[in-house]
Amino acid sequence: MKDLRWRFAVAPMMDWTDRHCRVFHRHLTRRALLYTEMLTTGAVIHGDRERLLGFDAVEHPVALQLGGSDPRELALAARIGEDFGYDEINLNVGCPSDRVKDGRFGACLMAEPELVASCVDAMKRAVAVPVTVKCRIGIDDQDPEAALDTLARAVVAAGSDALIVHARKAWLNGLSPKENRDIPPLDYDRVYRLKRAMPDVRVVINGGIGGIDEVRAHLDHVDGAMLGRAAYQAPWRLLSVDPEIFGEAAPHATMQDALEAMMPYIEQQLARGTRLHAITRHFVGAFHAVPGARAFRRHLAEKGVKPGAGVDVLRDAIARIGRALPAEAAA
Repeated sequence: MKDLRWRFAVAPMMDWTDRHCRVFHRHLTRRALLYTEMLTTGAVIHGDRERLLGFDAVEHPVALQLGGSDPRELALAARIGEDFGYDEINLNVGCPSDRVKDGRFGACLMAEPELVASCVDAMKRAVAVPVTVKCRIGIDDQDPEAALDTLARAVVAAGSDALIVHARKAWLNGLSPKENRDIPPLDYDRVYRLKRAMPDVRVVINGGIGGIDEVRAHLDHVDGAMLGRAAYQAPWRLLSVDPEIFGEAAPHATMQDALEAMMPYIEQQLARGTRLHAITRHFVGAFHAVPGARAFRRHLAEKGVKPGAGVDVLRDAIARIGRALPAEAAA
């Protein structure tokens, strides 16, 4: 049976894909592979592990993304992640922020493919779950043809189970992290060529993918596709993943149903001291072009941030969907 675990994934995004976001996304799709925010090896090894790594069982399948460049530290962090129950350990070789460059991890590692391969080898020896790499097609003045092939062949030889490629260069000198998400041109054909050159390697494409129709088009060329900002900013798209990509029913028929199903989780988190806004901030894009969407957002923005706000605030916000005045209805 063909392994479909990487057929569709939601990208790791700093400050976005926390545990509450992932639980929300899981209520929209049973099959998507979800990723954590990137965690550095130092944080995993020395930090508050339960706070950083803890997750709800409903999130499976879920992958832990690590940032680092020391093979021994990555092996230890990977083992810790496996012990916590993660289904995959992913090494970030694509993040272009100044912080990761200064720390010698992220996209700057594309200039050191042999080191990345050593890291993958150490991680593979440490854990039984899949180990994968997320990268760019190149950085700065690198030739993407040579840079991506060199990195891919090195990490695959070291045992990487899949390669997730953001189809843009990262310009570490001259562009901000935000600009690196949009300005370097997308080159999907470069990722397709990688798959043709390495047909036995699982290749997942990422970068600028706006919806499920685009995902299906990419699946004609590669093994999987990963949605990032499109999934977070317009999470209603995820309700189409299971029926359109996997031929299965969605977990819930509507966004309202999905949010109602989250109520027990939210009540549990509130009882632990979590503030409502920490969860509902991920719902801002839940409704699009639906009457009442603006009123929904406004209610959460005004009421959800208050101390002691409970699930009644969310229920009141949902009640505004479909019955707002026309002036409120534009999403």
